[in-house]
Amino acid sequence: MVSINTTDGTSQNARLVDALSAVDSSVRLQAALVVGSNPEVGFLEALVERCAVEPDFFVRDMLTWALTRLPPEITLPRMRRELDSERARARSQALHTLSKIGDRSAWAWITRDLLRDAEDEVARTAWRVAVVLVPEDEKKGLVDELVTQLGRGDRSTQLSLSRALVDLGDVSELALARAAASSDPAVAAHAGATEVLRRNPETGFDAAVDEAKRVVALGPERAATAETAEC
Repeated sequence: MVSINTTDGTSQNARLVDALSAVDSSVRLQAALVVGSNPEVGFLEALVERCAVEPDFFVRDMLTWALTRLPPEITLPRMRRELDSERARARSQALHTLSKIGDRSAWAWITRDLLRDAEDEVARTAWRVAVVLVPEDEKKGLVDELVTQLGRGDRSTQLSLSRALVDLGDVSELALARAAASSDPAVAAHAGATEVLRRNPETGFDAAVDEAKRVVALGPERAATAETAEC
């Protein structure tokens, strides 16, 4: 790992900014660690810009940590601007940073467009942040929005949505029951699997999906009869 000396003031700050874009991910990781360990507002733009393009998960996580070390009154408005970025990674990392800061005033920034973002990674992060920030009296509205995304994407995306709905608690029960009766088998199965997880969080997601698909294929009454016969 390359050693980064930070004793020279401005010139060393410039070297740190350069190191955030180094070819070697270990150098970028160390640079983000040093910046976070010695937080200065002057690094804000460099951290935000690097978040938008950083390919390495561990470096991105360290960049986010470094951002959380800066004063929230400086970081939050900058994250708000990133939510409108044309770059998907910029949006997802801004959302991730908001989840780590945990300031509930940012709830108003989690828009329908973000919850329905065409990029799965952005939408998944928005779902997670929304659950963290949503006020108690707005949970039902959030559930109603999230259930519109049932059946979307691959296993990871569907698992993320299920976890968000489960984390919202009993307020999701009625909406999931309605979605489980959908004429779209993908939506119905995803809703059913989420309800299985809501009732029994220890159930594995794949097992919950298999059970929900069986219910969709047989119909609730025949599935219940078959389960009784098996017992």
